[in-house]
Amino acid sequence: MSLPNLDTDAMRTLVAILQLGSLGRAAQRIGRSQSAASQQIRKLESQLGQPLFRRQGRRMVLTEIGELVHSYARRILELNDEAVRSVAGMSVEGVVRFGLPGDFAETWLPAALGQFKKAHPAVRVDVEVERNGLLLERLDRGEFDLVLAMGHGSRPDARHLATLPMAWIGPVGTEAVLEPGAPLDLALYNPPCFFRRAGIEALDKASIPWRLAYATASLQSLWAGVAAGLGITLRTTAGLPPSLMRLDERHGLPPLPVVELCLHSGQGASNPVAGQLERVVADNAIGNLGL
Repeated sequence: MSLPNLDTDAMRTLVAILQLGSLGRAAQRIGRSQSAASQQIRKLESQLGQPLFRRQGRRMVLTEIGELVHSYARRILELNDEAVRSVAGMSVEGVVRFGLPGDFAETWLPAALGQFKKAHPAVRVDVEVERNGLLLERLDRGEFDLVLAMGHGSRPDARHLATLPMAWIGPVGTEAVLEPGAPLDLALYNPPCFFRRAGIEALDKASIPWRLAYATASLQSLWAGVAAGLGITLRTTAGLPPSLMRLDERHGLPPLPVVELCLHSGQGASNPVAGQLERVVADNAIGNLGL
């Protein structure tokens, strides 16, 4: 019995639907009409002889078979894309200077950079970890080719990747942070810092007294100060150490705004190698941030 060769375009549509949450957005991503994307899913179901989706109220969700096929589809496409990038990358040479905040330096980004380096062995990647604002200042001075940064989505060079919720953060096991008649101890970055500004504005609006108990210019130092109980802070939960936890309204803390995560390439001369790195970082963000 000969087995069918599954259509990779149809598998890419399936993966896009799960990543983006709807058939319409997936169709836009792959550059097809919604009816054409729907036909691809039907083709995949025909090849497998099993339905991949079932109706749950008004929503369409994966069947058990669909979940299994989705898992295989991601692995197949990763190998396909790795092969294509490796062949193309053999002829690509140059240098790309990439800056990123510490929030992502120890999570999924190193793997993404390793994937890029494997596919482009002749490319030198220079990576630096810095604060968001300083990253963009250096990008504008021509010291970086590509920057991943939070909180600057209004820049004309911003490529939006995700909208991340800000969160109050304290040591694991924290039960109460507000004491009657006492100001709230804060651990914050030195200014300028949009997280610092957002936290202070939220506390002032809620009429919660506070004092700056710990200030630093380093993310690792900030995490250490919070873990030691010197004060609570606010950030996204990206790269949150296991010694810390997210605090919420149960702790009497006010709500916080969201922050945009974007890639920035500046306004100067384009670097074709940076463009390829940008695609790899964006694709990994989609997979690892659940976009």
